[in-house]
Amino acid sequence: MKDEKKLVKKARKGQAEAFGLLYNRHLPAIYRFIFLKVNHQQDAEDLTHQVFLQAWQGIKSYRLKGFPFSSWLYRIASNKVVDYYRTKKTYIELEYVSEENLAESDPLPQKKIDTDLDLALIKKALKKLEPEQQNILIMKFVNDLSNQEIAQAIGKSLGAIRVIQHRALKKLKNLLYGQNK
Repeated sequence: MKDEKKLVKKARKGQAEAFGLLYNRHLPAIYRFIFLKVNHQQDAEDLTHQVFLQAWQGIKSYRLKGFPFSSWLYRIASNKVVDYYRTKKTYIELEYVSEENLAESDPLPQKKIDTDLDLALIKKALKKLEPEQQNILIMKFVNDLSNQEIAQAIGKSLGAIRVIQHRALKKLKNLLYGQNK
């Protein structure tokens, strides 16, 4: 974290090399977040490029407030995804888990089929959540962010994130198990 703060300070002074190191560090997670939201490789690459371009252009206005630099990037990424869908006027599609993320080793054929079916059900259920709920669950369970980091990225209080996350998980459970309570 201290290393990241030093890089951010150097980048704020206009050092492109420091920003390049931040870029390399955060690119995979930001791309993954965007790809899971737009489900299109070229669009995800373009949006990720836009996120880092905006971050570079706005780095001088970024303020270290005890939150990770990634929180700021996620906020920019979330806004880019919203803009993307505003201009496209389409529904959010989630390609939630790629083949690389399935299992550590090559599973038995039946187990792989079962896993694929489970993932398809989860993907279908996730599509029924509100976009904000989707964002929070992806940040929490795919990108492994803390609730505090999510709160900073989304721009809501920690309590609000916990409530949204709880409701999203409850709704997801109800959708998956057919419990309409």
